[in-house]
Amino acid sequence: MLSQNPMQNLTRRGIVRSMVGGSMLLPGLVSELLANESGSSGATDPLAPRRGHLAAKAKRVIFLHMSGGVSHVDSWDPKPKLFADAGKTIPVNEFQGRKGDFKMFLKRPEWDFGKHGQSGTEVSTLFPHMAQCVDELCVIRSMKSDHTNHYEATLGMHTGSFTFARPSIGSWISYGLGTLNRNLPSFVVIAPHSPYAGGQVWGSDFLPGSHQGTLVSHGAEPVANIRRRAPTQKMQELELAMMTKLNQRHLQSRITDPVLSARMKSFETAFGMQAEMPEVFDLSGESRATLKLYGLEPGSTSGFAWQCLVARRLAERGVRFVELIDVGSSNNWDAHGDMQTHAPLAKNVDQPIAGLIKDLRQRGMLEETLVVWTTEFGRTPFNAASGARGREHHHWVFSSWLAGGGVKPGITYGDSDEYGINVGNSPVHVHDFHATILHLMGLDHERLTYRHTGRDYRLTDVHGRVVKEVMA
Repeated sequence: MLSQNPMQNLTRRGIVRSMVGGSMLLPGLVSELLANESGSSGATDPLAPRRGHLAAKAKRVIFLHMSGGVSHVDSWDPKPKLFADAGKTIPVNEFQGRKGDFKMFLKRPEWDFGKHGQSGTEVSTLFPHMAQCVDELCVIRSMKSDHTNHYEATLGMHTGSFTFARPSIGSWISYGLGTLNRNLPSFVVIAPHSPYAGGQVWGSDFLPGSHQGTLVSHGAEPVANIRRRAPTQKMQELELAMMTKLNQRHLQSRITDPVLSARMKSFETAFGMQAEMPEVFDLSGESRATLKLYGLEPGSTSGFAWQCLVARRLAERGVRFVELIDVGSSNNWDAHGDMQTHAPLAKNVDQPIAGLIKDLRQRGMLEETLVVWTTEFGRTPFNAASGARGREHHHWVFSSWLAGGGVKPGITYGDSDEYGINVGNSPVHVHDFHATILHLMGLDHERLTYRHTGRDYRLTDVHGRVVKEVMA
């Protein structure tokens, strides 16, 4: 709680914003200090490292989200019968969220499939580099979602809620486990543009603001205002000393406030970021072989290859949850008009993701890093017109994969039906997907709760089954 003296509040705010360059630096940290949060767990340091409920398989997550809806039948889910019966009609009782009786034309996949690796997992020619890594992957071909719209499906994939804003999975993991490096945020999101659902994708909602994701973008200044505003280090040290004195005075008069010291500690992270975060983005020490592995040009500060290499550098420095979003809410995988728009999008991410997996393996990090690849839904194996070049939204079944972090490598789990329209066996709902990720991180999805407005909330709401069949 702030002082009742408005002039003192103004002074404190001015010093705080001088220190960190304004709320653009790290909104979660700023809100921890300047906002009066309710419902706190009472911990003296919300980011202190904590043990989970279970023996963890993974220490960290790298979450790869392909925005717009990647076609499962053109990538990870081979359907020979769909190739053979293309052009034939089938009846469906729902189309793009509308109930009714519809006659649809089966549409042939535009990329051929082949078996790869010792596992023989089939992948289409859309992803030739990732196909080389199938022996590291657990491909789930029976994913299910609850909504056919981008906004709601993206929100659901990130928060478990398809209708209302709730804390992101990265925020839940930060809340449950804390951070391994106090000089960096516990949750970082790297995205070139705003995705569907915007900042709700990495928002902490009712969880303490320190668990909100920190947005990193491309360019010379990936985190806004990370450089100090004070003209010299000496001047900044004087400002920090003054702020510390005011903080201590403020704390002494509010000894019953259990989260005030936590708010103060959260600002230490902001200061630590000034020293450590620029080093994360300095790729000058990376070898040419490493840059080539990711397909990254020397000196580049943009593109998905840059995102993947920065993700590895954040992971090895103790960041718990790193999310990479390949594109934004436009010019993405939403191929209504032409499936060939998948080709450049796939080329953008294919080699960087394969490079990330290989790099993590070479560095001995893959065993403790859970890599997640997903999208908000798939695309229809059929369309309303026989000559349609694109595909529509399809949440009945789609594909995702997991790698590293205690997952069985080189397997497929679940399946869709003969045309890829519905789940054939072993369904994995988004809630099950989340429960499994939390379990691998040592968190019981039923016990990871937060009391808000008189109710205990959790990422999986009242649902979720841990898919133990995919675990090593």
